[in-house]
Amino acid sequence: MDHVDRIRQQWNTERPDLDVGPMVTLGRMTRLARRLRHSHEEVFAKHGLNSAGFDVLATLRRSGPPHALTPKALLASTMVTSGTMTNRLDRLAAQGLVERTPDPADGRGTVIRLTEKGHSVIDAAVGDHVANQHRLLAHLSTEDRAALDRIFTRWLAALETEESESDTP
Repeated sequence: MDHVDRIRQQWNTERPDLDVGPMVTLGRMTRLARRLRHSHEEVFAKHGLNSAGFDVLATLRRSGPPHALTPKALLASTMVTSGTMTNRLDRLAAQGLVERTPDPADGRGTVIRLTEKGHSVIDAAVGDHVANQHRLLAHLSTEDRAALDRIFTRWLAALETEESESDTP
């Protein structure tokens, strides 16, 4: 019996009229997400990053040469506010990991580009991150991972569809 089972047992005793099955599933997912997030942050910290910095550098790195994007493209990819993005970029620029350069397509705008140092840092960090992800999933069989991928894909699509429908006037 794990922590979540004990919570279920307590609720079943105190409120037998409630079906707390969803609480059990989501409770385990929440506990798992917390452990995964902590493990990721440990890996990022070894490279002088946090998850926010890793997100920006990884977005630039996977965008392909010249590893540069407009702030608007970065915002769309990371889905944070412009103020949050500005703070992230300021921190990464201060570390010498990114630089702001004039946008050749729009003289008034800027492009955020990985520096050589940023390129080296993200390549090392993403290598360690992927190795860590393999370690975290090593307890699951290939079939279990495929089943989780199918389930999470279907579930996320349904929730995102529900959300977009609720945003429609």
